[in-house]
Amino acid sequence: MLPPNLSIRFGKRGTITPFGPDGVKITATHAEHSSEMIWKNPATGKDESHLAGEPVGFIIELENGFKIYHTGDTGPFGDMKFIGEYYQPDLLLVPIGGHFVLNPRDAGFVTREWIEPRFAVPMHYGTIPVLKGTPQEYLEALGASSTKVLVMQPGERVMF
Repeated sequence: MLPPNLSIRFGKRGTITPFGPDGVKITATHAEHSSEMIWKNPATGKDESHLAGEPVGFIIELENGFKIYHTGDTGPFGDMKFIGEYYQPDLLLVPIGGHFVLNPRDAGFVTREWIEPRFAVPMHYGTIPVLKGTPQEYLEALGASSTKVLVMQPGERVMF
């Protein structure tokens, strides 16, 4: 991890090329989510909630042109259609757990109707009780789609 003084600053819709002009391109996108930080105040001993910055997703374009859309923690928002049409991601990393993020039904809709990637990896589910969405529910909600869904296990690797 780079210390803040060495990292490249950029904002939503900004694109950086951290490894040189012909290397990987990273574009920050909008995400629809809250963002907070819980901090224990040493003076009071109590937990405090503070705003922790704006949520984002990322389009990562590899040197060979393969594009990954990491939605981040998000709910559905209309710009997902723009992101699908404009960036045409090959791989979608999409939350399906519900409650704080997309639920399987919404994730299936945005995958099929707005983004239309070749591949999708469901994420952000099953880690805490409120993230109840399952890959099976996502697959059912996706319905007839050409998107290939890869349900991965921790530590598993997939080559594209």
